[in-house]
Amino acid sequence: MTRTVIIGLGNDYRGDDGAGLAVARLLRDLGAIENGGDPAELIEAWTGADIAIVVDAARAGDPPGTVRRHHDMMDLPCGGSSTHALSLADAVELAHVLDRLPGELVVYTVEGADFDLGAGLSEPVSTAAHRVARAIFAAATTT
Repeated sequence: MTRTVIIGLGNDYRGDDGAGLAVARLLRDLGAIENGGDPAELIEAWTGADIAIVVDAARAGDPPGTVRRHHDMMDLPCGGSSTHALSLADAVELAHVLDRLPGELVVYTVEGADFDLGAGLSEPVSTAAHRVARAIFAAATTT
């Protein structure tokens, strides 16, 4: 049996940075996990998984609400594109060095508009989070 984990990254107190958490909450019935950006917890969550699906907010210069699905980890936003101290790309690199990557890693990024303290999800990001959750749910329930 294939072990799949779904992980939403983010921070509810930083506006659109909560996109990944919103997706995880929508997929709670599938066992989705919320992660506040802790790379050690992220690596632990996907260790031993056949497939890990991670959802995170991004600042890549795209229109707010743009969703990108990444299979090639070389195209992940890194450094200044992340709203976390260590970016998702940094966590992937660390997991690679530690030989703790999942069998397959699929990353969805949602372009944010507002990362101000205390802001909620903007409308385009909220809409995108629901769209991503539906796509993951459809894929997870048809396999």
